[in-house]
Amino acid sequence: MNTINKVRVDYGKDGIRVNLDPSWNIDIIKPKKQEALKNPIKKIKKAIKNPINTNSLRNIVENKKDLQKICIVVSDATRPVPSNIILEALIEELNNYGITDNQITILIATGLHRRTREPEKKRILGDKLLSRIEIIDHEATDKNSLVNLGSTSDGIPIYINKHYYNSDLKILTGYVEPHFFFGFSGGRKSIVPGIVGAETIQANHSAKNISSKYARFGIYKQNPMHQNSSEICKIVGVDFIINVCINEYHQITNVIAGEVEKSHETLVEYQLNKVFFQINHLYDIVICGNGGYPLDLNLYQAVKGMAIGEMAVKEGGTIISVNELSDGVGIGQDNFRDLIFSGLKPKELYTMVKNEEILVPDQWEIQILARVLMKADIYVISELPQEELGNIGLKYASSVESAIQKALLQHGKDASILILPNGPQILPKLDKP
Repeated sequence: MNTINKVRVDYGKDGIRVNLDPSWNIDIIKPKKQEALKNPIKKIKKAIKNPINTNSLRNIVENKKDLQKICIVVSDATRPVPSNIILEALIEELNNYGITDNQITILIATGLHRRTREPEKKRILGDKLLSRIEIIDHEATDKNSLVNLGSTSDGIPIYINKHYYNSDLKILTGYVEPHFFFGFSGGRKSIVPGIVGAETIQANHSAKNISSKYARFGIYKQNPMHQNSSEICKIVGVDFIINVCINEYHQITNVIAGEVEKSHETLVEYQLNKVFFQINHLYDIVICGNGGYPLDLNLYQAVKGMAIGEMAVKEGGTIISVNELSDGVGIGQDNFRDLIFSGLKPKELYTMVKNEEILVPDQWEIQILARVLMKADIYVISELPQEELGNIGLKYASSVESAIQKALLQHGKDASILILPNGPQILPKLDKP
């Protein structure tokens, strides 16, 4: 039986403490310790000077004739990557190569997410760079800001951000961690969905691709969305990439720079060794979330954490989703909101999306949510009032403790409980015989 009285679960900026009854049958899985880099700016500069599978950034700059415009792509405000640290190191290097601040534009890879707020821009750039460097949002629905480059071999239309495509030097930044349908974040994902058009995103995130058995956490090379995005990366062009890994405190633990595919693959291998934890049985109740702020800003993003629960919960079990949701359902996610208030049963929703009877932006999120709801009940612990959770099956509870009590009434007082306090920093993987 459990001998721990309390456990901290990531939630917003401060986390929440969950009181545990000693009689509960609980397992708690925490991430393997990943030490933060002691001097991350120095380590990033070293990686820039010693890249993987390409020339150094200095050589790339020197070999570019008539170099005028530099575009640096960064993750949007819903990602916990410390972009300000990466940018400080990168821009210092570019300045040393003779590049001036007014040649540089930071492009926020918003995909189909909302625009970036001013305080968030400050967090992304940091105090040192905020007043020096131009920063703009990508707008996936603005055709005037996009360039059409035809289609992929799979027929996906390629619309790419005009500013990025017309730049003389194209640099990506971001972080690598397991992703619930892309396999892993980072690398090619800065391009697709980060800075492509809505049509490109929707075609790549199609119901067919989302329903692939390879569109899951940690699955990489066979993943159709990874394959499409990698092809688009080669077509639109990437000169250099800087990607990092982070721990549960959002501190940088590893950094790789260089050519997109090899750099990304190197950090994927690192993550495969650090993040997955073998479990020998599925659980009646799984408590999990997205890993706190900014990953748990809205219900739309919270589906990722629910998909973590799906990996460890029994058929007919209960997932307790712990996400602050200070942005509500999701600003700009109107289609997602409409669908969670559609009144349809999860199986109906899933079937309609898969059969393309529902064909709208954000359908992939509802498709995955419906799939998880087909397997387990989901209680949502958040700042959202009950009436904001829609009517497709999400359940309200005022606290983690009350949700556990409700789940125990269903599964029995000896029900097995798994707590994953730190989002995708540690992922359960069933050890099948």
